[in-house]
Amino acid sequence: MLRKQELSNRRKKRARARLRQLGGGRPRLSVFRSGKHIYAQVIDDGRGLVMATASTLEKDSRSEPKNGANKEAAGRIGKAIAERALAAGVNEVVFDRGSYKYHGRVKALAEAAREGGLNF
Repeated sequence: MLRKQELSNRRKKRARARLRQLGGGRPRLSVFRSGKHIYAQVIDDGRGLVMATASTLEKDSRSEPKNGANKEAAGRIGKAIAERALAAGVNEVVFDRGSYKYHGRVKALAEAAREGGLNF
């Protein structure tokens, strides 16, 4: 199990190093997915602030269908994070997929955030 975590941490570190090089000081839209839920945060690393968050654990998301681990739920979270980021004055971000492939739920969240008005 430790080996899996080591490999995941390496992928995450590699992706974030690349974001720092190309990000140009823009906040990053970070995604975390678990077996049951998906979470998104807009983080300003320069100031050390979380500017907006959204997850399937929130009350308004819980009123939707029970499963928070599908593409539909990821799409709802993508739209929610875009609305909240725009309200916080952020319209350009870099997308931090962490150690996950740009596929499935992560891709659905990213596309919904783009539709919601975030540029990346």
